[in-house]
Amino acid sequence: MMWKATHTEATSGTVTWKSPSNIALVKYWGKHGVQLPANPSISFTLDACHTVTRMDWTPNGAEEMNIRFYFDGEEKPDFLPKIEQFFERIAPYVTPLSGFDLEIHSHNSFPHSSGIASSASSMSALALCVCSWERQFVEVSDAEFYQKASVLARLGSGSACRSLYGGLVAWGKHADIADASDEYGVPFAEVHPVFQSYKDTVLLVDRGQKTVSSTVGHQLMHGHPFAEQRFGKAHENLSDLLVALNKGDLQLFTQLVEGEALMLHAMMMTSTPHFILMKPNTLSIIEKVWAYRQETGTHLCITLDAGANVHLLYPQVEEKGALAFIDSELAQYCQKEHYICDQVGLGPMQQTEKL
Repeated sequence: MMWKATHTEATSGTVTWKSPSNIALVKYWGKHGVQLPANPSISFTLDACHTVTRMDWTPNGAEEMNIRFYFDGEEKPDFLPKIEQFFERIAPYVTPLSGFDLEIHSHNSFPHSSGIASSASSMSALALCVCSWERQFVEVSDAEFYQKASVLARLGSGSACRSLYGGLVAWGKHADIADASDEYGVPFAEVHPVFQSYKDTVLLVDRGQKTVSSTVGHQLMHGHPFAEQRFGKAHENLSDLLVALNKGDLQLFTQLVEGEALMLHAMMMTSTPHFILMKPNTLSIIEKVWAYRQETGTHLCITLDAGANVHLLYPQVEEKGALAFIDSELAQYCQKEHYICDQVGLGPMQQTEKL
């Protein structure tokens, strides 16, 4: 049973959380019910790609909740429908926020809506703020706190539930992960040391907003001609990836991760209506990486989220050579030669300074 405070005092307050994005290795694509996954997934939690969100609350003497949302210091009423939907969905799980005015300030360290899972970092940060607000009225353990935040984050954005922990995080019931759940993410600890310090360089091929949102993409899996095959393959790939993660098998890791990325985009290209989020430069980067790996015998591999930008994953020991290759061969395919150097992160952190 999820904890829930039963008594509140109408006082003002504020809380700030920094929460990371994540990059899925086995992809979640397709859902049912209220933000439940059609297949299991697992992701690396990132570090440099994060959202910082501050939530201020003030009693208003009424029986209603009013929300004002600011992004990078500018009020954004066009973001409110998604924020309001989030609060409607979490209402059965949290102490009522009616009677409070909420002011939410948010900032991303990376471009919004460009396929770097900004919804994952932003919704997980907001969920943590809500749980911190409620925690002032009830005593709960850290484990209970983060699990509830993961549930709430999922109701805002499915992949957000995986941003509540560091390292590798699984989401969705799977035969080989005993405590896995469709309701929340769970940290996966059986990881070879090589994956605990893995690097992720994000090549910003297209900083603009995606032409088709992930929400729409998920909906197109209903009635997709290859949906059931895809969901079954995700279970198989996750089983195989768990072996690679445990044994430190970089060759198997690369094979599975790249296959998952390409399969994700194959689902987009074969849906009705079909769509393509990759750009010509995305393909150029992929071909360059494959040639580089064959020539050098190193383990640089690609993955993609639902967008044109390319995540390059590689072990820490290969960082120097990988960055030299990126500078000399790949940066030219990025907008303004811009890329983000990231790595596996430790998870969200509450902030003391005011955003």
